[in-house]
Amino acid sequence: MKVLLSIKPEYVQKIIKGTKKYEYRKRIFKKNVDSVVIYSTMPEGKIIGEFTIDEIIMNSPKEIWNQTYLFSGISKDLFLEYFSGHDEGFAIKIKEFIKYKEPINPKQLDKNFVAPQSYRYIDDETSLSLQES
Repeated sequence: MKVLLSIKPEYVQKIIKGTKKYEYRKRIFKKNVDSVVIYSTMPEGKIIGEFTIDEIIMNSPKEIWNQTYLFSGISKDLFLEYFSGHDEGFAIKIKEFIKYKEPINPKQLDKNFVAPQSYRYIDDETSLSLQES
């Protein structure tokens, strides 16, 4: 199964370059997910690619930072600010990133598209149209 994640453009670029190998989240999927489709938030506003998940680390923010900081793609201050007030967090390790040949305007797939605040499961029909692009 796939999910759609909203990620800021500056972090998307770091994922593309390979300097960011972990995507941090306060909440994680309830279903078994093996692939993440990336929606690059405004001003880009496009679906740019996807990655397979190597593993998901669940731990305290301090332990997550200790395990992932070399490929975090963000500063420790931003990381701690993001997880402020949370006793646990999640780090999704990127296994293989695939950039789409052409970014996809999600409004072409769904005219009522709204970027997910956390994540959104992608159904088989949507998944097929992403793969065809």
